[in-house]
Amino acid sequence: MTASPGGGSPDGPGSGSIPARDLLDRVSGHGAIQVILAASDGPIRFTDLERAVEGVSRRMLTLTLRHLERDGLLERRVYPTVPPEVEYRATPMALELREALLTLTDWARRHGAGVASARRSYDARQSAATST
Repeated sequence: MTASPGGGSPDGPGSGSIPARDLLDRVSGHGAIQVILAASDGPIRFTDLERAVEGVSRRMLTLTLRHLERDGLLERRVYPTVPPEVEYRATPMALELREALLTLTDWARRHGAGVASARRSYDARQSAATST
């Protein structure tokens, strides 16, 4: 990595850029991948996201949506109805990320059984090693 004119690295704290590690943590945590993929198909309401994102509480989904909106990956639109209708849409930046996320989720689906088998083998070896 080369130094920026300000003296720090291009991804450093003084550069105005977010370190790649932080962005990867954000898009990989608490259902964010599922949210981005669901919002990439067009506007989606909160209740539909709740159904689409497995294993995430309502509170955690709310926090994830706020973080993704803050990071510029989602746009939130509130309609002046009673009760207010809220929908989310992926931004162009998130749409650019979509293909990589689809590749990653496809890989996870294809290799889930193999990983489960490897875990069972590992656990059996660890159990055998600790019982001797």
